[in-house]
Amino acid sequence: MELGNFFKLLWKRRLLLILIPAITVVIAFFAIKNLPDQFISSSQIATGIVDQSRQLLDTDPNAASKEQSIAHEFSNLVEIMKLKTLINQVSYQLILHDLTSSDQYRSESKLFKSMNPEARRHAIEVFKEKFEKRESLSFYNRDENGLNELLRSMKYDERSLRKDLYINRDEDSDFITVSYESANPQLSAFVVNVLCSQFIDYYTHTVRKNETDAVNYLSKQLIEKRDIYNKKTTELQDYKIKNGILNLDEQSKSIFDQIIVFNDRKQQAEKDVASNNGAIRQLNAKFTPQERGYVEATVSKYNQAVTNTQDQLHILNDRYVRSGFDPNLKVALDSLQAKLTQQINQTSDKYISSPLTSKDELVRQKITLEVNRDMAQASIRAISKSLDELNAKFNRLVPFDATVKTYNYDIDIASKEYLDVLNKYNQTNLQSTFSIKLRQVEQAMPGAAEPSKKILLTAVAGIIAFVICVVVFFIGWFFDETISQPADLVKRTQMPLLGHLNMVEGSLDLRKLWDVENRDRMRLFKELTRALRFEIDQELRGEKILAVTSLINHEGKSVAGISLAYSYAMINKKVLLIDGNFGNPTLTEVIQPKVFIEDYFKNNPDNYNSLAVSTNVMGTHGGDVTLLEISDESFIRSKFNELKMKYDVIIIETPPLSSLNKSKEWILFANKVIAIFEANKSLTKSQNDDLNYLRSLNGKFAGWVLNKTNPALDNS
Repeated sequence: MELGNFFKLLWKRRLLLILIPAITVVIAFFAIKNLPDQFISSSQIATGIVDQSRQLLDTDPNAASKEQSIAHEFSNLVEIMKLKTLINQVSYQLILHDLTSSDQYRSESKLFKSMNPEARRHAIEVFKEKFEKRESLSFYNRDENGLNELLRSMKYDERSLRKDLYINRDEDSDFITVSYESANPQLSAFVVNVLCSQFIDYYTHTVRKNETDAVNYLSKQLIEKRDIYNKKTTELQDYKIKNGILNLDEQSKSIFDQIIVFNDRKQQAEKDVASNNGAIRQLNAKFTPQERGYVEATVSKYNQAVTNTQDQLHILNDRYVRSGFDPNLKVALDSLQAKLTQQINQTSDKYISSPLTSKDELVRQKITLEVNRDMAQASIRAISKSLDELNAKFNRLVPFDATVKTYNYDIDIASKEYLDVLNKYNQTNLQSTFSIKLRQVEQAMPGAAEPSKKILLTAVAGIIAFVICVVVFFIGWFFDETISQPADLVKRTQMPLLGHLNMVEGSLDLRKLWDVENRDRMRLFKELTRALRFEIDQELRGEKILAVTSLINHEGKSVAGISLAYSYAMINKKVLLIDGNFGNPTLTEVIQPKVFIEDYFKNNPDNYNSLAVSTNVMGTHGGDVTLLEISDESFIRSKFNELKMKYDVIIIETPPLSSLNKSKEWILFANKVIAIFEANKSLTKSQNDDLNYLRSLNGKFAGWVLNKTNPALDNS
């Protein structure tokens, strides 16, 4: 389907494309010529949202999010102005003006005129009450529903006012523009001013109420969170006082440090004991039993003083360990240690060793080592006891630590909640102080009449009518499945095409087809017939029998058959035209031949002998009969062989393929088959079987002939 065909269709329907828009323009002109002039009044509201002088406390670093927030805020303001509550306020003011003034903004409606003074007084009271309370009229209340009908009759209702009301932000500025268009300049200005004042009052009251509620709520939350925080702090203090906890972290750290020091001292003392015992064993090995006995016997009287000093040294060392190694006790301990050393030296100065041996120094060393060993063992016992006490203290701090941490965690949460509420309270309180204050920059004033749009509306009406016509034609063309051109037939059937014949108006006189006086009128048909004859000759290639069929009746088989027969006769061919359409014998009715196929093909020698075959047309008696019912196939084929001897071309008009076997029986004896298809018709699904049959003929099907085409398309 080519787009060029659509433009050809538009050219063909050009009168409609001109006439319909012209009529539409005329109707539109008379319809809108009496429309009243329109007056627009406008006013601007300053919001302060993007006014830098009023945004000194804004510290938002994210410019993108700020711009988006500003756009949302302006959108919210515009939608608030469009609320039904605010539009109703304007409606009440308008109707109250018309009810209380003799100079109405609009002409009185029938319902308005029908109101008596009592009804007007009641309406004024109700409208004033609704205006003060910002309430809507109830449709379920009969009285209020009647007042709502009064607003509709005067076109003061919400829906009527919205149609001509325009509210939008001026690009990226800080202003919102409110405009209203009507046939009365005073009405336009009144609507804008009332809407702006009501919007500012409504928004200011709503914002102030919301801010007050928020501050009061946060104030209560602040007191509640502060009480919780104080309660948690008091509980922690009481617990520490009750359990004697000053600073749990420092206490545990101090005890842990002492444990480490005592462990180090204990390890050192154990090391000293082990080393002293080893040294004593080595010294004992150097003495003989007699020497050891002598030494022990001699020294025993000096050991009492050393033992006493050692006991004092053990007691002092124990105190030194328990004190956590107090430096003051360290001085006394060193003094007592010096005294012990002196006593040990005194024992070595006596003649306690054998005169025969000189082992005084070894004896002194042994005594010193034993004293050191005893002191180390005493230190181990004291250190172990202190370690046990420290570990007990440390273990006792563990449950205290868990409980204190729980208290601290609760206090941290309470503190964070308190600080969050405090920040929100301060921020909300500050914002309420510097909240946005809307103001009407200038009052709306009655303006001059707007330029007339009547000419524009008239032109638009004509353009719309033209576009609608084009769209309707395009839809009809796009979904049109009719076949009007030879290329369409080939594309739809995927089968070859031999040619086409144009539509000829009036009766077709084939005898005058080639006459000189009719040459201009019939020239195209004659040329197309000649072209079709040439294509058929190329398909026949010496064969003689040609069957002319169609998908349905009245496609033009008879005219095509007669035209081909006459065309062949003009080139001196001997032609036999057979009317095989038993159901619709058009050729027989038009030509009225003397020979009939029922007589010729019937296997009856008497009829055959009496039949003269010197004719150019063979007709049929018609009726409910088929070719093979007249005679058998072999006899009919023999009769066709006889006809081939007498004629150069035999053209058979068969019944349509919709007649099933009636057409196929004729095609059985044909050498070639052509199918006539009438232009401007479409193929149906029921004809798919017939198309498949023609495809199954293989080389016997010569092609299509598109009949009754448009001469204008043919010339193109």
